[in-house]
This record gives sequence, C-alpha cells and structure tokens, in this order.
Amino acid sequence: MEGKSNMSTFKELKPLIHLLLTLCIHWVAEEMTVSVLVDVTTNALCPGQTTCSQAIYINGLQQTVVGIFKMFVLPILGQLSDEYGRKPLLLLTLSTSIVPFAVLAWNQSREFVYAYYVLRIISFIISQGSIFCIAVAYVADIVSDSKRAAVFSWITGLFSASHVIGNLLARFLPGQCIFPVSICLLVFCPVYMHFFLAETVKLDLRREQDSTCLCKTVKVLHRRVKSMKDAAAVVISSPTLRGISLVSFFYELGMSGITSVLLYYLKAAFGYNKNQFSEILMMVGVGSIASQILVLPLLNPFVGEKIILCFALLASIAYALFYGFAWAPWVPYLSASFGVIYVLVKPATYAIISNASSSNDQGKAQGFVAGIQSVASLLSPLAMSPLTSLFLSDDAPFDCKGFSILKPEERSNQNDAGEDLERSLLQ
Repeated sequence: MEGKSNMSTFKELKPLIHLLLTLCIHWVAEEMTVSVLVDVTTNALCPGQTTCSQAIYINGLQQTVVGIFKMFVLPILGQLSDEYGRKPLLLLTLSTSIVPFAVLAWNQSREFVYAYYVLRIISFIISQGSIFCIAVAYVADIVSDSKRAAVFSWITGLFSASHVIGNLLARFLPGQCIFPVSICLLVFCPVYMHFFLAETVKLDLRREQDSTCLCKTVKVLHRRVKSMKDAAAVVISSPTLRGISLVSFFYELGMSGITSVLLYYLKAAFGYNKNQFSEILMMVGVGSIASQILVLPLLNPFVGEKIILCFALLASIAYALFYGFAWAPWVPYLSASFGVIYVLVKPATYAIISNASSSNDQGKAQGFVAGIQSVASLLSPLAMSPLTSLFLSDDAPFDCKGFSILKPEERSNQNDAGEDLERSLLQ
C-alpha cells in the first residue's frame, strides 16, 4: 500500500517538474548567500568587530518595513494569480532577487551594503512568501485534494534539499565567487520558466473598453479592494481557516524574530563564521528532506495534518530553548536538529489551508494567511533587535546572550496553546 501511495505521489508531481526545477534552482541561489551575508554586512558596517548592533538593527528595520508592505502586497498577489494566471506572477516574484545581489557582487563597501538593503527590501516585499503562496496555488490547480498534503511536503522537502545544496556551495566556494554564481542561477530561473512552464488558470480574454485611463485605474482599485474583502470573508467564514490563521500568526511572530538575529547572535556569542553557519544550516536541511519527503506523506493518512502541526509546534519550542540557553558552541548544533521536526509546520499549514478552501479561492486564502504572517514578521523585530543588541553588549542586565530568542518563542507558544485555538483546530 505504501509503495502504491508513493507511486501515486510521483505521478502527481510529474506535471510540476518545470515548476519544481525552477523553484529548486532559485532557492539554491538564494540560500548560498545567507551564510556569507553575515560576514559581508558585519565587515562593511562594523570593521574588525564580531558584534555589530548596526547590522542587527538594519535587519530588524528591513523585516519591519517588509512586513508592513507585505500585509497588503501578499493578498493582492494571491488574488492577481487567481485572475491573471500563476505564471506571470511567478515570473515577477522570481526576478526580484537579481539586482540586490548584483550590487554586492559589484562592491561590498558600506555604501553598497546600504544600497543592497534598500533593494532587498523592495525584493522581499514582492517575493518573500508570495513565491510559495503562488506555487502552492499552482499545485492546487493540478493536484487532487487527497494528495495535496503529500505533494506540499515534497515541495517543502525540495526547499530543504535546495538549502542543503546552497549551503554546500557556500561552504566550499570562495567568498568572492558566491554572489556571481548566485546571480547566474537567479537569471536562469525566470528565463527557463518563461519558455517551459504551462499556465493552469483559464484566463478571461475579454477586455474592458473604458474611454479613459483614469476610469481603468479606478475600476482596478475597486476590484482590488473588493477582492481583499472577499479573501477576508473566505477566511473569517471558515473555523478551520480562522484557527490556522491564529496559529500562523503566533508561530511566525516567534520564528521570524529568531531567524532575523540568529546568525548574528551565533557570531557574537561563539565566534561562528561562514563555514559553521553553513554546517548548521545543512544539518537542518538534510534532516528536513527526510521528514518532509518521507515521514509526512507516510504519517499524514494515519494522523492527519493537524496532529502533525501540533508536534511540529512543540519541536519549535525546544528549538528556541536550546538556542536561547546555549552554554557551549556545540549546543546550537543540537538545537538545529529540532529543525527536522518543526519544518513540518509549513507543509501542514499549506495542506490545512488548501483543504479548507475551494478551488476558486486557493490564491485568496493562501495570500490572506500569508498576509497575516507578514504582520507577525513586522512586529517581531520591534522586540528582537533591541533585546539582542542589549544582551550581546556589556550592558546586559544579566548574562544570557540568547534571552531575546527565548522571549518571542515563549510568547508565541503560550498563545498557540490557548484553549480556544485548540478547539478551532481540532473540531
């Protein structure tokens, strides 16, 4: 039976080959820059230092600004993909990462690092989260309801595999080669997708014959507002979507805050460099491949997405606690091992949203929940950046360098554990 199930999943993936190949290469290109960016920004903004408060604050500012705009942009992009097709929106979102990395490939001085942050903010507003949302909607257009959880787990497993490959490249490539190689891969993705990816949305070819450009603009804005109201109505009217929206908000509140400062914390607390960052990220990626591609598809028919989501949330608590209380350089490696389980939050969430939405509302529902997550991601740096900077400095009120990592995750999971939320998820 398991063999037949796996073969069936492979058949479901066959029409998605061009999408998955493009996403894989894009994720590799982005991930290979992550570990080296910490050194680049620290060296440019705080030369000769291991702790750089300026870099921490700028990252927090970036995340907050991106979160503010993503609240509006993500739902709109999801709605646009429902109306005008998945392919044009995927081409747009995949293309936005090219220019920021081209700036750093050209020059890594302080001024160019500032320019990178400005361009990266614009890139993240358009692409962060939206690529996954539109890809998930593309999958939902093709894959049957009963197979979606397994296929989503394969996609997130591919995401982890891409991270492993990207970190391997970052581990062994010379630092000066990383950005040029990344740019080449990023340029390849939209070009390949343009020629090979098939559209799944049947477009309405009728065109409005408005006499003026102003009339067209007003009507477009009116449709966007109406679509956002419709997306909110879709989520609010469903107890399952309401529950998963709350879970997503508090989970993202904790995890996005940790992610924004984690590498800077490890560099300041234990002197980690590019190679050690790559090793930790690879550990998470390797284990995640197995858990998402093998474990989730096998367990899901027996326990369901909601039970898997609960276990993954518990693993995220352990992940934060070990990082926050890390007492030796090897402890972060132990903490990273919990990533094997907590990465199942994403595919389980996508599956719950997809199964609770109609085929015509996939983009709206995914985009609206992603917009809620973006609200959490803009709020978390408001606490994380100053707390991290304080506890890494000599003025810390007590000796606990990872204190900032503990607080948002504690708050997130206290809310996740509420009785009302449990009832809405498990009913």
